[in-house]
Amino acid sequence: MVELKYVTIGTAGHVDHGKTQLIKALTGIDTDRLKEEKERGISIELGFAYLDLPSGVRAGIVDVPGHERFIKNMLAGVGGIDIVLLVVAADEGVMPQTREHMDIVQILGIDRGVVALTKTDLVDEEWLNLVRDELREYLSRTSLAGAPVIPVSAVTGKGLPELVSALDQLVQVVQEKPAAGPVRLPIDRVFTIAGFGTVVTGTLISGTIKEGDSLEVLPEGVTVRVRSLQVHKVKTGAARAGQRVAVNLAGLEREAVGRGSVLATPGAFTPSTLVDARVFLLPSAATLKNRARVRLHLGTAEVMGRVVLLERDELAPEASCYAQLILEEPVVAGRRDRFVLRSVSPLSTVGGGVVLEPVARRHRRFRPEVITYLQTLEAGSPAEKVAQHLRAVGKPVEADAVAAAVGLERETVAAVAEELAGAGKIKIIAAENHRFLYDAGAYEDLQEKVRKLLRAYHRDYPLREGYPREELRSRLLPDLSGRVFQALLQALAGDGVVRLQPQVVTAADFTGEPPPAAARVLERLAEVYREAGFQPPNWADAAAQAGVAEGAAAEYLAYLLRAGALVKVGEELFFHREALREIEEKVVAALRERGEITVGEVRDLLNTSRKYALPLLEYLDAKRVTRRVGDKRMLLKK
Repeated sequence: MVELKYVTIGTAGHVDHGKTQLIKALTGIDTDRLKEEKERGISIELGFAYLDLPSGVRAGIVDVPGHERFIKNMLAGVGGIDIVLLVVAADEGVMPQTREHMDIVQILGIDRGVVALTKTDLVDEEWLNLVRDELREYLSRTSLAGAPVIPVSAVTGKGLPELVSALDQLVQVVQEKPAAGPVRLPIDRVFTIAGFGTVVTGTLISGTIKEGDSLEVLPEGVTVRVRSLQVHKVKTGAARAGQRVAVNLAGLEREAVGRGSVLATPGAFTPSTLVDARVFLLPSAATLKNRARVRLHLGTAEVMGRVVLLERDELAPEASCYAQLILEEPVVAGRRDRFVLRSVSPLSTVGGGVVLEPVARRHRRFRPEVITYLQTLEAGSPAEKVAQHLRAVGKPVEADAVAAAVGLERETVAAVAEELAGAGKIKIIAAENHRFLYDAGAYEDLQEKVRKLLRAYHRDYPLREGYPREELRSRLLPDLSGRVFQALLQALAGDGVVRLQPQVVTAADFTGEPPPAAARVLERLAEVYREAGFQPPNWADAAAQAGVAEGAAAEYLAYLLRAGALVKVGEELFFHREALREIEEKVVAALRERGEITVGEVRDLLNTSRKYALPLLEYLDAKRVTRRVGDKRMLLKK
């Protein structure tokens, strides 16, 4: 059984060379759907069809307009194709839009294709041979050098079986788009269907979409739900990368989205107006000056922006360099995405490039460290890319997020992480059943920050147990989740930087012993309560008696309670632990003798007042020494 592949074929070629007629002859589908297209006899918008190949593959087809006025529409459809079907009319040969379309095909890195030499029924054999030779000579300088050139006629059917066979052979060797990654569907068409709502279409370039999925429309940031799916007008429960897909979306108004938007897995992509790239110019282009205004075509989007040349003042034809694209609207891109650059006026294709960093920081020109950074993004080893990304982020990053950010497979990042950790270049932290990767330099900086912070804290608050964990996270890494931060604290403790208590963190060498002067005050406070016995003073009076400054009283109380010297029995009511132990012994002895006891009897037993007797019994109830029955207490503890 042949394993089905999912590929998309895109047409290219000059206006009126018979692209749409050829697709209709091959598929039976007329891709010109607009009234104006039928009246004028030329394609204006993108058209869509499918072709059932002998191998059993149903390939999607994007038919693009050939007129120079509609190049922007052509660019919106050609970005997601796997195979180009270049159409050249035998009665005209290579024409201006043949060349511009081929320039675009090459800029986008499409190097698999078939050439259909159409309208052969209009020329004789001698002319056909001349045009074919001219065409092959032109193609020899392009990415389609050596591609099969097949004479065909959509009118007579001549050559169509050979064309289909050639396409089928290419389908077998083309590399499929990744179906396992995040969903990314550049939207090339939006419309509504009565009773169903908004429908978007496009070529799915990564991931798998299923009915019921929750997705996101970017850069608008609208959350939507997949109501239903169609592939080549056939309803399906799932669509995978490589297929032409129509997605019926719930929660999306028609006016809220348009061509150029992207349907994506929530959180997988971040729209940005700053993109780092390598840009290059075509031989036919004029010199490009720094900060030149251009039209960027990326996926199905067209956005105005400026090209900031990072290593020179101008870019000559056929040359390339690193650049930053400063865009007037955000775009959704991935690393290694290819794009096309067109001049603003007059409109013409001048070059293109490859995305190196889709969400960039603004760079200063002619900086060696910037060029080194971009060189690593472009051609560095997997280990270099991972290490550089972690250095730039400066905080723990989940391994899968690293893989997505640097454009590597999960398995590759997992292997690289072990290599880098073994070399002492990163720290691996396990948390939430995931592995987080942390640049070793950033981890060392964190260690030093923690040491300084804790030293200062223990100096300023010597009576406190330690630095509250959550407060420490907010101070150091507020964007890190609580669980990951706790795992990071475990790593710091394992490296001897800190000691961990249930709620607080201390320096590794912190003893918890108060300074001598504070120790003397604590002893005086404890003695005040010890001497007071069963009728302790309120805290403010005790603190004043021990000579504690008002601002420091709360610190001393918290220490005595934590150390167990004092025990809180009620609101603003504290007893020395020895007094409380004696009270418990007396009450238990009385209950063993009498079986039950009242508040008044406890008052008399302790020679105190009801003010103290009632809270003491409630304390013993809470401690499960006694149990209240009516207005009496009975012994609960054996």
